[in-house]
Amino acid sequence: MAEINTSDGGGKGGKKRSKKVSTKVDMTPMVDLAFLLITFFMLATTLQKQQIMTYRTPPMEQSPDPPELKASKAMTIILGEKDKVFYYFIDQSGVPEFFETDYSEEGIRKVLLERKKIVGAELSVVVKPMETSTYQNFVDMMDEFAITGIERKIFDKITDLDLELVAKEESLEATK
Repeated sequence: MAEINTSDGGGKGGKKRSKKVSTKVDMTPMVDLAFLLITFFMLATTLQKQQIMTYRTPPMEQSPDPPELKASKAMTIILGEKDKVFYYFIDQSGVPEFFETDYSEEGIRKVLLERKKIVGAELSVVVKPMETSTYQNFVDMMDEFAITGIERKIFDKITDLDLELVAKEESLEATK
């Protein structure tokens, strides 16, 4: 393990010199211990379990009588480019009230909480990602649903009407 070499003062006669002591430390046991500790902690820790998020998608084939979704209990969210979020509600006259927000606490989370307070647990949210939105936008929206406790979420393809509403909103933003 460790070894100490001693030598006499050297020389034949004369003055006696103090002995020089040199040490040599063998690091092999310390390296072995380090690898044992690393192995132990790797095997002893529990890995984070994946959480599964559930959501509903529309059926691939059209059913003869699709379930009705009341406009007063529905909200549509469009995931846009550059982290923009558009949402709209359809009022009693059938005209959409269209708005733009972001992913902050004062953005879409506040909107979801307010709408959930008005409608209750029956709130259904339809999410329509645009071609230019990112996967991170989708994950952020799923996180917002988990935070706000919204259970009814449906993911659908974006329609031409939705694209027109987004284009109209962006043109209004450009004129401001």
